[in-house]
Amino acid sequence: MKVIVCIKQVPDTKGGVQFNPDGTLNRAAMLTIMNPDDKAGLEAALRLKDQYGAEVTVLTMGLPKAADVLQEAIAMGADKGVLITDRVLGGADTWATSTTIAGAIRKLDYDLIITGRQAIDGDTAQVGPQIAEHLGLPVISYAQEIKIDGDSVIVKRQYDDGYHMLKAKMPCLITALSELNEPRYMSVGGIIDALNSEITVLGRKDLIDVDDSNIGLNGSPTKIAKASDKVRKGAGEKVTPDSPEDAVEYIVGKLTEKHII
Repeated sequence: MKVIVCIKQVPDTKGGVQFNPDGTLNRAAMLTIMNPDDKAGLEAALRLKDQYGAEVTVLTMGLPKAADVLQEAIAMGADKGVLITDRVLGGADTWATSTTIAGAIRKLDYDLIITGRQAIDGDTAQVGPQIAEHLGLPVISYAQEIKIDGDSVIVKRQYDDGYHMLKAKMPCLITALSELNEPRYMSVGGIIDALNSEITVLGRKDLIDVDDSNIGLNGSPTKIAKASDKVRKGAGEKVTPDSPEDAVEYIVGKLTEKHII
C-alpha cells in the first residue's frame, strides 16, 4: 500500500503573523509548525505503515524552508518527502494550491491520499476535497477513525453530534481531524534518517496537466481585500462614578440597555 500525506508548514500563531503588501502571509519571516490536522493525518498513515507495511510519502507546497516540515515527518517515520516549490506558485489561494498539488501527485504512485481537514492559517477546509476533485477520486472528510478492508477504507466521519460510517474503494482521499489520534514524537533513529534523507524537489515544469492560468497569485480567483495581524479596538467609553453605588448603577444600566440582563 502506498499512502501520500499532504502536510503544510503553517505560522506558529504564538509568535504572531506578518503580511506582505499584497495581503498574503509573509511566510519567510515567521516561526512555523506542522499544521495540527495534517500531523494527525500523518500519524494515521504511520499506523497503516506499522500495521500493513504501507509506504508513506509526505508532500508539501511552499518555500524552500518548508523542507523542514518534511524532515520532521520523516523523523516521525515517513519514508519519503516531496517539496513543491517555485516562485511562480507563490500567493496561491485554495484553488491554485489544490491544482498545483494535484499536478504533482499525478507523478506519484498511491492507493490512499490523506490530508488534514483544514490549515490553521486559512481555515477553509477546501484544499483536500479540491485535490480529490482534480484527480477524480472519492473523498471522505472529517475522519475520526480509519480502517482498511481489503482494497477499501472504512471511515468514521464526524457529523454534527453523531457520525457516519462510510466505505470507499481505493484510490481515494481522506481529510483528517486533529482529534483522530495523538501523533507520535520524532525518534532518535528517525532524526538520523531525516538528516540523511534526500527530499525530492518539484517545480512548475514537473506538474502534470496543469495550466498556467490556474497557479500562483495570478491563477487565484480569491483576492484579499484587506489583511491585519491584530483587530484594533477603540478606546471605549470612560466614566468616573462618584461612589461604588453609582458605579454599580451605571453598569447595571448598560447591561439592561444591551438586553444582557
